[in-house]
Amino acid sequence: VIRINQALSEEVSDQLREYVLEQQSLAAIETEKDLRISTAFYGVENQRKNRCDLQLSLLRGGFAADKGADANVDRNTHVLADALQELLGQGGTLRSLYENLVTMEGEFYELAAVITNPGSLRQQIHPDLPYKDVAPLYVIFLALQDVTEFMGPTTFLLRTHTAKENAKFNDHTQKDEQLITANSRLATLKKGDALLFDARILHCGNANDAEKGSDRALFNFSFRNPKVVGSLGYKGSIRPGYTGMMTLGDMSEALAAYSEGDKSSFDKYGDGIFK
Repeated sequence: VIRINQALSEEVSDQLREYVLEQQSLAAIETEKDLRISTAFYGVENQRKNRCDLQLSLLRGGFAADKGADANVDRNTHVLADALQELLGQGGTLRSLYENLVTMEGEFYELAAVITNPGSLRQQIHPDLPYKDVAPLYVIFLALQDVTEFMGPTTFLLRTHTAKENAKFNDHTQKDEQLITANSRLATLKKGDALLFDARILHCGNANDAEKGSDRALFNFSFRNPKVVGSLGYKGSIRPGYTGMMTLGDMSEALAAYSEGDKSSFDKYGDGIFK
C-alpha cells in the first residue's frame, strides 16, 4: 500500500465529488425505472444498502450523454477528464508510478466512484481477487473529501498479499489468528490524497457511522499488469463496454489530445454501456 498525499488538487477534488454525487442521483432515477439496467451503473457492490461502486462514463456529461443523449450536457466542462489529466496525464502525480508498475500496455481495468452513506455496514475482510503469483492489478482509492474514522475508511492488513498469507486466509484453522495478529492500518485521508494498493492485499471498508458519519466518495480506478494473462477471476467495476478497450498508453494519448483542446478525445470509447 502506497499513500500519495495531494495527488489531486482540492479544487478538482471538490468538482469531481460534486459530479459523482450528481451521477449517483441520476443512476438512482434510472434504476428505479428499471432495475434490470443496474449493471450499467453499478459494479461489484450492486444493490447494497448505503454502499455502491458507481461505474463512470468517460463521455463529457456522464450518464446524461448515455445512448447519444446530449440535450443536458454541458459542453464546456469535463470534470472526469480534468481529474484524469492531473493524475495520469503527462507529468501527472500517478503517471510514473503506473508506468513503472504496468508499463504503457497495462489495461485500464476499473473506473468508478466508491460511495458510502451513513448507515452502511462494514465489509468482510477480503482480497479483491483470487491469488496470483505476480501482482495482477494495482488499484487507486482517492479521497474526494476528508475521510474520518466515522466515515468508514478502508482497513488494510499489511503484507497479506503473499502466497503464505493467502493460504492462511483460506485455512479456517489459521484465519482467525491471522486476522487477530495482523498489522493493520486505517486509511483516514485528506481530500485529494490517494492510496495505491496491490489487489491481492486483505482489506475491508468499515461502517459509515449512522450518526457521526457522512457521505464518503472515493475515486476508484485500476490498471492490470500485462505480465498476468488469462482471467483474473474478478470482473472489476467498469462499464462493460470499456472492458479491454484501453491501456495506459491509450489513456495517455486521449489526455494529450484533451490538453491540446480536443474536447471529444474520449468520444471514440462511447458511453461504455455496450460494445
